[in-house]
Amino acid sequence: MSVPIIVDCDPGHDDALALWLAAGHPALDLLAVTAVGGNVPLEHTSRNARIVLSVAGVDVPVAAGAAGPLSRELVTAEWIHGENGLGGPDLPEPALPLDPRSATELMADTLEAASEPVAIVATGPLTNVAVLLRDRPDLAPRIREIVWMGGSTERGNATPYAEFNALVDPEALALVLGSGVRFTMVGLNVTHRALVTPAVRTALAAAGTRTAAFGDELLEFFCRTNDEVFGMPDGPLHDPVAVAVLADPGCVELRHTRLDVELTGTETLGATSVDFDGMLGREPNAWVAVGLDVDRFWAGVVDAVARLA
Repeated sequence: MSVPIIVDCDPGHDDALALWLAAGHPALDLLAVTAVGGNVPLEHTSRNARIVLSVAGVDVPVAAGAAGPLSRELVTAEWIHGENGLGGPDLPEPALPLDPRSATELMADTLEAASEPVAIVATGPLTNVAVLLRDRPDLAPRIREIVWMGGSTERGNATPYAEFNALVDPEALALVLGSGVRFTMVGLNVTHRALVTPAVRTALAAAGTRTAAFGDELLEFFCRTNDEVFGMPDGPLHDPVAVAVLADPGCVELRHTRLDVELTGTETLGATSVDFDGMLGREPNAWVAVGLDVDRFWAGVVDAVARLA
């Protein structure tokens, strides 16, 4: 049986590969996609999600959600993803229309219509998911689990302590953590192992599909900007690792622990506090990724891309 999922995203190069893994992996059933302001403003992320799905021949509803965080100004990441969020290739016009519903409405309708609880994979700031849980707490039992790419058990990539998605809307993360829905954090400590090496790019390109060719152009730009900003010529492909948690559970090692987020720190705003040793005496409230079978992960991504248009 495939796992029904909604992907909430802010494309972004790595979000594109996450969407393709969600759409192309046989263990998953992609029901809907929602976009949030994050890597770039919402006008771009909602369009980019439709472009990425259109290139791959995937027909699912796509809705736009929150343009910015619950209570802060939006911080974006054009310095990695380019002005439009998908720097590199010439972007085609999306074949998929934008659903007239809001992200929250599309999520709610999808959860209510499904014959079983639906997982939500979030690869951007958690604003849309937080709004859903805040405004429709009655739907929490319809959510199988939430898997989020964000945070870190170590250092950050937007500030010394904070990962980008956590920094953009830490209040949303706190709200989702307090909802009681099963929550998994897939942080930089693991996603930095999912490196886009030359061998990975060769394997993806060898799929020979339109999706693979478009993806190769995306990854060339992504690796170049990661090299320029972080000195990492093999860019880390963060977001698909969160999808892999559901697509191939044995691929990602998880630990049940306590997770909190810093909301007020002058230097540590958005930092994720992962209490592996129980030092704070708080009950575990999340699963946290601690390991990745890198070869198995990339094999799944390549296979999924090969299944698409």
